[in-house]
Amino acid sequence: MSKASGHCDPKFSAISDIFSTAIESNFETGAAVAIEYKGEMVVDMYGGHKDAQRTKSWDKDTMVNVFSVTKGVTATCIARLIDQGKLDVDKKVTDYWPEYGCNGKEDTKVSDFLCHRSNNFGFQDGMPNGSWQDWDLFTKILEQQQPFKEPGSSQGYHALTMGWLVGEIIKRVDGRDTGTYFQEEIADPLNIDFKIGLQEEDFARCADMLMLDTSDGKSPLEMIKYVPNIFLSKPLRNMKESIKGGDFKIAFQSRDGDDKNYVNEADWRKAQIPSANGHGTARGLAKLYGILSTGCEREGYRIMKPETLDYATKVYSAGPDSVLFGTNITFGLGYELGKEMTLIGNLSPRFQNSMFGHAGVGGAVAFGDASKEIGFAFICNEMHPYKSLYKSANDLTKALYDYLG
Repeated sequence: MSKASGHCDPKFSAISDIFSTAIESNFETGAAVAIEYKGEMVVDMYGGHKDAQRTKSWDKDTMVNVFSVTKGVTATCIARLIDQGKLDVDKKVTDYWPEYGCNGKEDTKVSDFLCHRSNNFGFQDGMPNGSWQDWDLFTKILEQQQPFKEPGSSQGYHALTMGWLVGEIIKRVDGRDTGTYFQEEIADPLNIDFKIGLQEEDFARCADMLMLDTSDGKSPLEMIKYVPNIFLSKPLRNMKESIKGGDFKIAFQSRDGDDKNYVNEADWRKAQIPSANGHGTARGLAKLYGILSTGCEREGYRIMKPETLDYATKVYSAGPDSVLFGTNITFGLGYELGKEMTLIGNLSPRFQNSMFGHAGVGGAVAFGDASKEIGFAFICNEMHPYKSLYKSANDLTKALYDYLG
């Protein structure tokens, strides 16, 4: 039987109980949870296996692809650039990236990239084939194509394209790519175990992602298209319109020839996709958000002024989101913010109260909460069916807030 290992302060025993059950019941193949509270790592647990065959044990230094949790890390880079005076998100994208100003994108603001309102949330001719490491392949297409709707007119989650759009802004204002900027400016000075773009020597620490086969492109909510509006609440009508519009399929495009295991291949792991392919430990993510939630400084090194974090975590857009089923998911400058979503069960992460961070499609969640002085991270390597996708993260989050009150 799989066992959970690691450290848990007895005050947080409910966290240990939930995590241990998830591992020992084999609900999770492999996973880790970490919590910083008032600057102290009070929970750092891990367990299970790194592979589908359950032959490689998940240890304290195992890292895994956390998908869109990466967006919160990228948002922290953006906030630091704002703090450094290098970036003004109220300016047009063309002030930093002149070539972007064509085909209806001339008035796009940098903040539109960050709060999912640029409406450049997919590729007009389908996801390009080629190496994931070919940065220019993806950015040039996004630079030249028409947006799917008028920029700024609506919110539509940029599942993958946010990485290339925001990452190009970072390159234009700083000169470094996002992975290098994060490593040199934040990860190395603060000893945070998280990377955007791996080296081959990192692969031995990686857990394999066990993905659902979603190649048919079908959402479990498709049947709502056939329900008359008279029987639907406003949120459900928004969901129906979103599904009928098809933006979800555009934002989550797959490539010809890729099977569900492409995220375990070297090309994906070595690429820098600042929206989707960050790899790290729960301990590293909890430490990052713990620092941000306790003044943005640790041992004399400051990521940003607290006022800058406040600026980056105010509401910039609150839906309805045309990609994410019409939900009122709320965004700051790249951070997902605390507002309860209206989907069923554990299909969505429960971001509420004063949380800021991000969730990933594989079930990982990481966030901070300055009002509680916490940094939280749950990571895993099995993508569960939609109805239980965020079960572990949601159960752990509820237990944490039940304890903190």
